[in-house]
Amino acid sequence: MHNPALDFAVNKENKTITIKREFAAERPLVWDAYTKSELLDQWWAPKPWKARTKSMDFREGGRWLYAMVGPAGEEHWAVADYQTIVKHQQFIGVDAFTDADGNINSAMPRSTWDVAFVDKGPQTLVECLISYDDLAQLETIIQMGFREGITMAMEGLDELLVSIKK
Repeated sequence: MHNPALDFAVNKENKTITIKREFAAERPLVWDAYTKSELLDQWWAPKPWKARTKSMDFREGGRWLYAMVGPAGEEHWAVADYQTIVKHQQFIGVDAFTDADGNINSAMPRSTWDVAFVDKGPQTLVECLISYDDLAQLETIIQMGFREGITMAMEGLDELLVSIKK
């Protein structure tokens, strides 16, 4: 039976958040949902927010520039700068808050995301290790409601996967 429970662990000593979540879809489809902007835009933001991609270049050295758009039209911009990509297995990127042109806001937290995709047959386990340079950045993200937001976004991914599975 598919159990979509989110395993969310904060390690303040190591300045990391570990997220583990299974999805009821095969690994190539889950990979696409994390790496193609037309799919990311459908689930990456917690409802009622929407993700909107301005540009995406999914390759080592590439960048995804996107906004989280609120119900009143407010925009919060961010980037993921991709460092390492192993197709269908893992990608590592640096995430940062930015302006609409992709200029990094150094007053806001930055993090490194190591995202691994584990093949479990008809299901896929996604393991995210999110690292911060200092504890204050980690605590800021938690206070901003990151756990609740990522939980809602992943529930949106569940819904998307059901709608696009062949």
